[in-house]
Amino acid sequence: MSRAYDLLEARFKKAAILGDALSVLHWDMSAMMPEGGAEARAEQLALLKTLSHETLTAPDMADLLAAAKAEALDEWERANLHEMHRDWVHAAALPADLVDAMAKAESTCEMIWRQARPNADFAAVLPSLREILNLTIQAGQAKAEALGVGIYDALLDQYEPDGRSADIDAVFADLEAFLPDFIGQALEAQAARPEPQLPAGPFPVENQKQLGQRIMAVLGFDFHHGRQDVSAHPFCGGYPEDVRITTRYNTDDFTTALMGVIHETGHALYDFGLPTGKWRYQPVGRARGMQMHESQSLLMEMQACRSRGFAGFAAPLMQQAFDGTGSAWQPENLYRLGTRVKRGFIRVDADECTYPAHVIIRYGLEKALIEGRMDLADLPGAWNDGYRRLLGITPPDDRLGCLQDIHWYGGSWGYFPTYTLGAMSAAQLFAAGLAADPAIETGIAQGDFVPLLAWLRTHVHGKGSSLSTRDLLVAATGEPLDAGVFKAHLQKRYLD
Repeated sequence: MSRAYDLLEARFKKAAILGDALSVLHWDMSAMMPEGGAEARAEQLALLKTLSHETLTAPDMADLLAAAKAEALDEWERANLHEMHRDWVHAAALPADLVDAMAKAESTCEMIWRQARPNADFAAVLPSLREILNLTIQAGQAKAEALGVGIYDALLDQYEPDGRSADIDAVFADLEAFLPDFIGQALEAQAARPEPQLPAGPFPVENQKQLGQRIMAVLGFDFHHGRQDVSAHPFCGGYPEDVRITTRYNTDDFTTALMGVIHETGHALYDFGLPTGKWRYQPVGRARGMQMHESQSLLMEMQACRSRGFAGFAAPLMQQAFDGTGSAWQPENLYRLGTRVKRGFIRVDADECTYPAHVIIRYGLEKALIEGRMDLADLPGAWNDGYRRLLGITPPDDRLGCLQDIHWYGGSWGYFPTYTLGAMSAAQLFAAGLAADPAIETGIAQGDFVPLLAWLRTHVHGKGSSLSTRDLLVAATGEPLDAGVFKAHLQKRYLD
């Protein structure tokens, strides 16, 4: 007779394949689908999510999980069973009709957001967003009861397993106290140096695309198993054999798209490096939560590709892409442009000094909304208040304010803190990698990312979800998450 564990593996493989199909359909909706396909696509996504939910909540699941726990399993199977149980708890907490309603509401709201954002029209999307929030609160309450945690922590657990807002509150309070003075100091240090020169545009989209794909190849992107397209909000989707990344272009500034491409390539490299074979379709073979996923994108974008060494390698490629001439295209000038600190409105375009402030603002807002301490209609004003408090600026409209990110409008609540947790993890992992292998820093300066990617494959990517986030960081760096490493990195790069 088959082990209970083996039956579970087959069931979770089915759910994983459904998830792969969902991911590509969602990519298509964001990058390729005509607007007229939205209603049918919402039905497709809802059906696939319902089928996946039914697979994970079959009547015998509790018995199979209990029986498998008593069986002789190896270390990876035991870790897989732990992740299976987590998935089951999350799925079993929700009735099928709520899963269906959420899927349809998310698809509908995302399409409305695409029209509302360029028009700075929060009122247009408010009713649909309110529906999503109400459904999300219902789901959060059900999951909170099943997990024995608060409602926000139940939603956070979907993106960062075992993540707890009490821990995040402490870390973010430390950063919030640190950031305003540090940003001011960084701006003062920057003002004492000559102003970097902006390369003259315009920068044709096709040239930007070719440059981006050339850099993607340097970083290690596998175009045989992936592609790059355009969407309203940059993201990485698909699955390890077919990874899809997107960016958006600005003909006045090629760096916004390029850094977006580098960021999403970091996500893609993680997906390419996840365990294969037996673990490909199992929970243990997935990425270890969004904190670690964001660490991989920010490690590439902020740590490696904003370094002085990488600027020396990339400057000739940038100059060649746009037929650039003059001192504006010199490596040191491009490095200073890439590390320029500026209080801005858009999170995805933010420098690494101000970036955490963007995340802290969103974290506070989504937590207040989920916990019922703020009405959704007050979001634009509260958003602007947060920017005045932490960054000293006020968005002129909601396009540059609360409409800029897709997450809430697409149903992702509890996600935002993982960005800054990821930035801190990126600094810690990068420092550990440089200490372990000097060839990493040398390679980056020469456009050779093989040493860095090899280190990440061994210490992060190939581990999948076999370890908790904390244990993965300890194994790779010798320490749990330490905000001091991140702050030291910022001080060294921007103040020294």
